[in-house]
Amino acid sequence: MGWWYINGRPYSGEVQHFFSDPPTMSVDLLHFDAINPTLCLVLTVAFIIVNRLAAGKARFLPPGPRPLPVVGNIFGIKVNEPWITYKEWAQIHGNIVYSRLFGQEIIILNSEEVAKDLLERRSRNYSDRPQYITTDLFGWSFHLGNRGYGNEFRQQRRQFHQAFHTKAALKYHPVQLRRVNQLLVHLLETPENYANHLQTLNTSVIMEVTYGYDPAPHHDHLVALVERATALFVKENTADKAIIFNALPFLQYIPPWFPGANFQRKALQCQKLTAEMIEAPFQYTKQSIAAGTAIPSSMLYDLFSRIPEDDPSYELAMKSSTATAFSSGSETSSSLLQIFVLAMLFNPDVQQKAQLEIDAVVGRNRLPDFSDRPSLPYVEAVFRETLRWRPVVPLGVPHATTNDDNFEGYFIPKGATIVTNIWAMAQNEDKYPEPSKYKPERFFTADGKLNDDTLGFVFGFGRRVCAGRHIGDATVWAAIASILAVFNVTKAKDEHGDDIEVIPQWTNGITVHPLPFPCCFEPRLGGMTSSQMM
Repeated sequence: MGWWYINGRPYSGEVQHFFSDPPTMSVDLLHFDAINPTLCLVLTVAFIIVNRLAAGKARFLPPGPRPLPVVGNIFGIKVNEPWITYKEWAQIHGNIVYSRLFGQEIIILNSEEVAKDLLERRSRNYSDRPQYITTDLFGWSFHLGNRGYGNEFRQQRRQFHQAFHTKAALKYHPVQLRRVNQLLVHLLETPENYANHLQTLNTSVIMEVTYGYDPAPHHDHLVALVERATALFVKENTADKAIIFNALPFLQYIPPWFPGANFQRKALQCQKLTAEMIEAPFQYTKQSIAAGTAIPSSMLYDLFSRIPEDDPSYELAMKSSTATAFSSGSETSSSLLQIFVLAMLFNPDVQQKAQLEIDAVVGRNRLPDFSDRPSLPYVEAVFRETLRWRPVVPLGVPHATTNDDNFEGYFIPKGATIVTNIWAMAQNEDKYPEPSKYKPERFFTADGKLNDDTLGFVFGFGRRVCAGRHIGDATVWAAIASILAVFNVTKAKDEHGDDIEVIPQWTNGITVHPLPFPCCFEPRLGGMTSSQMM
């Protein structure tokens, strides 16, 4: 029998004696003499297991579906709707689910309460972001939402907070109302292009708020630039593709001309668009400031007024901060408004009830403004239900752990990707009975007052909560209230005068919204002209 060294001391005996010892000691195999190679391998594996158990915390990972070798759980996920798969897993395994995709460990949080426990109450350990090769390939490493948690993130976040915190966002209300009025005119003149008009509304608000730039009402170059770059990134850079590239990093070196390298071609296209999207509006504002023609209320103007002379990194951070605002707000807000239009098409009773409230509070001689918001509780409930019914970012933006952690008896490893299933939280049947139905009434208490559920979870958690949420919230609310005041959203008619039935089809990617569908925007006041809306 060969010699063993346990805790630095020689030991000779039967194998079963060793395995009967408590697994709390530190065990090191130094050498074997005249021992069977197969047994050596078995014992080596055993030593590794014992050492892991002896190291401290036991690795009781959260429950989840059994992964396949190498590829993990990739074949068990609905590619276009992974949030549905994750919710199904939660019904089997609980609200915290472990899965693997290739070598990446993924923890899926299907409960709002669990997400708050980890991402807010333990935010120090859960505020990082997974770093994906595809983010660099598409040129989106600049984005605040993609940055790892560190000094660059904190500097950029401070700049965002200065421009978009609750009180600072109030100064942008006139811009938002003016742009909403322009939206109404566009809907009156060319209602069939409503999806483009909703996109233009949000992009124009963000561009004026961020850069002081007044885009052309149609076919503006910078507006088209951000829309194309953002659409490419959110559609192509899905979590499964990102993890595959991280697991097989050689894929990034496949040249765009190679047969089948469509992803690389789109990445290169997006990279060029994104570079121009970051630089062009920034230079516009910089030149406007130098010429004395800049709008003083814009985010970038404010940041330039505070630029420290001894910090060359500040201007680079400004470019990233403003480009983040520019690219984020337009995509999520326009998607939310398209969901609102679909909801009104399917729920004419909700539309009518909201319109009656607006007529009673605001009247028909003017449009709603932000001073009316506290007096329009049902419209507020419509806004909240639109957030809940079909979340725009159904899986949020993933977090990452910076250290090992233990939660409710489960081990959560360092470097794990943390996915918040916003869709599952919004479909929580205990909190939102009949969750598939569009019911604004769910936000009222028994005495008819609005409850305190503002759907904060749709904007993210902890230190990574959406920094521009106050701007987006105000733009979407103003658009909802004004569309309800001016138009009836109804079904379109075919050539025989019959209603065209709509079966919604949805985009897939980081953000989700319905594909354009036929509908009509009928003015509630007959003979209304565009000049009356301005």
